[in-house]
Amino acid sequence: MSDPNPDPPPAPPDPEPPLLTPPPALSAEALDDAVRLAEAMVFAAAAPVTARTLANLLPVGVDPDAVVTALRERYAGRGVELAEVAGGLQFRTAADLAPRLRRVVQVPRRLPRAAMETLAIVAYHQPVTRAEIEEIRGASLSQQTLDALLEQGLIAPKGRKEAPGRPTLWATTTAFLAQFSLKDLRDLPRREDLLVEPPAPQPAEAEAAPPAAPEP
Repeated sequence: MSDPNPDPPPAPPDPEPPLLTPPPALSAEALDDAVRLAEAMVFAAAAPVTARTLANLLPVGVDPDAVVTALRERYAGRGVELAEVAGGLQFRTAADLAPRLRRVVQVPRRLPRAAMETLAIVAYHQPVTRAEIEEIRGASLSQQTLDALLEQGLIAPKGRKEAPGRPTLWATTTAFLAQFSLKDLRDLPRREDLLVEPPAPQPAEAEAAPPAAPEP
């Protein structure tokens, strides 16, 4: 006699998910075109080109990292190299050629000592107020010094301090990073390294004086 409640037939297996088709590999011609586009962008830009700007410029499906690597390799060892400064990419002359270029290329006028001291204080203590700069320097900060740094775009106001009078806070800019070939502020030399003084030379031992001649 047959079972009145037979077991239902097993359910068919779930269909396998379709295999994802990998994106087609970028042809050598397409990569070369993307590298040329990035090269033109970096060359024409007045400021370092950020990764986001470059990614927005390149065609869809192009890997910006691969383009940057190819562009860096293209300029490796040449008189102009691709450098990473101020959080972006910029063409810079090769460092080993700098001494020879100074013979014919006009070097920008160096900042006065007071301006360099002020810039160093801002770089290591930012954001910092004018009064704090004067306290660290131990001298007053003239408006002429502040204007010199502002004119070159090396510092800029970064809000106001929550203190009586709400004084302006000052900080360095991307132009400061580019001027000193720094990727970011973490590349600044450690203050400890800058403050270490070389050991003072030991005074030479006094030569023995010749004996005095006996009095007659």
